[in-house]
Amino acid sequence: MMQRRALQAALVALGLVPVLTGALGLLGLSDPLYAALGLPQAALLDSNLRFYSGVWLALGVAVLATVRTLERHFALYRVLWAMIFMGGVGRLLSLVSVGAPPLPFLGFTALELLGAPLFLYWHYRVVRQAASLSRGMSTYRSG
Repeated sequence: MMQRRALQAALVALGLVPVLTGALGLLGLSDPLYAALGLPQAALLDSNLRFYSGVWLALGVAVLATVRTLERHFALYRVLWAMIFMGGVGRLLSLVSVGAPPLPFLGFTALELLGAPLFLYWHYRVVRQAASLSRGMSTYRSG
C-alpha cells in the first residue's frame, strides 16, 4: 500500500509538469522560455510548438485523471511512458546532431530515457501487488 501511495504522489508531481509547461507552451513563441531566445515569428515553428504543447498538456491531464485508479489504467500508462521515452530519444538525437541544450534539459533527457522504464516497472509491481492482494482477499472470503 505504501508503494502505491508513493507511486501516486510521484505521478501527481510528474503529471503537473506537463500540465503547467504544456499550458505555457500554448503561448507559442511567446512562451517565456522561447521568447527569451528572440526566435523569428515563424508560423510553422509557432504552430508546431503549440501543437506539441497541447499534446504534452493532454498527457499530463491523462496522468492526473487516472492516478487514483492507476491499477486499471496500466495499458494507458504503457503508452504514456512510451511517448515520454520516445521524446527522450528525440532529445538524444538533437544532442548528438545539434549539441547540448541547457543543463536542465539534459536532466529531462535522462529522466525520459531512464526514468520512463523505471516508472513503468514500478507501476507494474504495484499492479501485481494489488492483484495478489485481491486474490488473497477473494480466497479469504470464500474460505
